[in-house]
Amino acid sequence: MIKIAIFASGSGSNAERIVEFFSSNEEIEVTLVLTNNPAAGVIERAQRLNIPTLIFNKTLFSKTDKIVEILQSQQIDWVILAGFLWLVPNNLTRAFENRMINIHPALLPKYGGKGMWGHYVHEAVVANQEKESGITIHYVNEKYDEGKVIFQAKCEVTSGDSPEDVAKKIHELEYQYFPEIIYQEILSAKNSIVE
Repeated sequence: MIKIAIFASGSGSNAERIVEFFSSNEEIEVTLVLTNNPAAGVIERAQRLNIPTLIFNKTLFSKTDKIVEILQSQQIDWVILAGFLWLVPNNLTRAFENRMINIHPALLPKYGGKGMWGHYVHEAVVANQEKESGITIHYVNEKYDEGKVIFQAKCEVTSGDSPEDVAKKIHELEYQYFPEIIYQEILSAKNSIVE
């Protein structure tokens, strides 16, 4: 069984869709949800879906090997960042090199980097009168939003769109593509090992 851990900081809507996507898969399952936010909505969602949850603080995450040790003890194969806001430390990116995937709510390299998440991204897109936005699914390295791009999908941004309108379009793309792209990457990695 291939085991996935999901890191999330917010409501967890993407995390829930990933769990549901793999719920009937006999080879891949989500076995752990981790969050840095004790008030995150993802905790309630994980409980409802019977997925164990771990809440951690900045010191534990950034200054120790504890998170890596927990993931390894749980035999986690892949790490998915689904609305996780902290920079991932080197010990974690190294432990899961080419096995850690993030989704970003813009067409990287535009609107990436520290502080560019959620509504901040959509507000910047609207303020700059962009004609399109979208999602970028990418591997995670030690820098914000700079890992190798796996997949992008676009949506139109019209002159009348508010940041909330853009957010809605982005969420639809996330829900449509993120679980499927994760699945394809896991299968691709598995097949390359077999070969």
